[in-house]
Amino acid sequence: MSTTASDPLAALGSLPGVPDAVDSVRKAVDRVYGHRVMRRRSNEVTAEAALRGSRGSAALAGADWNLEEVRRRTDFSGEDEARTVGAALRLTAEAGQLLSIWRQSPLRVLARLHLVAAGGATPDDTVGRPRLAGEIVDEPLIEAPLPGSEEVAGRLEGLSSLIIAGGSAPALVTAAVVHGELLALRPFGSHNGLVARTAERIVLIGSGLDPKSICPAEVGHAEQGRAAYVAAFEGYTAGTPEGMAAWITHCGRSIELGVRESTAVCEALQRGAA
Repeated sequence: MSTTASDPLAALGSLPGVPDAVDSVRKAVDRVYGHRVMRRRSNEVTAEAALRGSRGSAALAGADWNLEEVRRRTDFSGEDEARTVGAALRLTAEAGQLLSIWRQSPLRVLARLHLVAAGGATPDDTVGRPRLAGEIVDEPLIEAPLPGSEEVAGRLEGLSSLIIAGGSAPALVTAAVVHGELLALRPFGSHNGLVARTAERIVLIGSGLDPKSICPAEVGHAEQGRAAYVAAFEGYTAGTPEGMAAWITHCGRSIELGVRESTAVCEALQRGAA
């Protein structure tokens, strides 16, 4: 993050185009929460959003499975893609359990998310802690320069302090920054993208924007495509006002596409087709 304002996240909320994105996201979220299906069947919408969000996050991590295949499978061990989908499903299930800890100790939550993503597959002590100097990072989608371990530690502490302090920034801005910063740092040896997108989800739930977790941004990130995701992220790493605004608005569009997905689920439930 390249801003030194006293409330840097709030300052990002005033970048050109960002207020419009914030307003558009809020209106979209309010519409789906107002759907009549949400009155009695919100748990079903939440469950379906979790499944579809997991599928989207796994797709960005290189396991682009059909939704019905994700729904059908019970064994996610074995090949790399199955393990990636399994990790995404576990992370989505875990996200809602960590809200109170997130507000007090984001770094503990990130460590927990990495443990959940790894699923016990890695027997050494690299799981659940930020990487040390010289340790390899397996994150094929993100090719940005990899910060050193000391920079990672410092920036993680800075991010944690911002989250704990709170502030007046809109949920979209905070979620986008958390997501972007974790992608930029890649603090763990693996599963950084999955963890970053889960952290974005936690912010959206905990902020009150999406308390029932029915607006899966991961769906929108996947729908816009890996190339668009990487291009928007490059704006974040550039650190310019234009680049930061492009990343935040990309994340906003992803939430809106997630809203569209859940609205379709609501309509299907209303027709008795789901």
